[in-house]
Amino acid sequence: MPDLLAHALMAYSLCTLLALRYEWLTARYVTVGMAGAFVPDLTKIALVVPAAQVRSLLGIPFDWGGLHTGGAAAVAVLVGTMVVRPGQRRRVTALLGVGALSHLLADALLLTPSGRSYAVLWPLTQYRPPTPGLYLSTSPVPTVLTAVLAAAVWYAVRYRPRQASAA
Repeated sequence: MPDLLAHALMAYSLCTLLALRYEWLTARYVTVGMAGAFVPDLTKIALVVPAAQVRSLLGIPFDWGGLHTGGAAAVAVLVGTMVVRPGQRRRVTALLGVGALSHLLADALLLTPSGRSYAVLWPLTQYRPPTPGLYLSTSPVPTVLTAVLAAAVWYAVRYRPRQASAA
């Protein structure tokens, strides 16, 4: 995806649709899901602290790219879960996971020169699955499409007919 906005909008759409099924999934939990969509892009810390600087400081091989994998996202989700009250941890874990997973899956659809995605399931396997190559990472189309989808979901949920409660 070209930017974090597209990932956040996709997570918003997914979580808002899930809220139709799960009554406990309120607006603040939808926001948790959207925050989960940012987890794989923790690799952007490389813009502030280059991997070479960390390598020289620690004296071991290091690359921020490992944060953009399923294993690192799972660890980040578990760490993020620890900052909430114990009674809410299951829900927060699930929603952070939904957001992170949607991000990883969307990025696995990118068009790459090799025709292969990144090691999505690392550290379980180094396998790089083939990618359908639906879009370039520089394309604005995914952002526009996710914005339209999010607006449609917002409208449909906000203005859906309410069912009369049976008394």
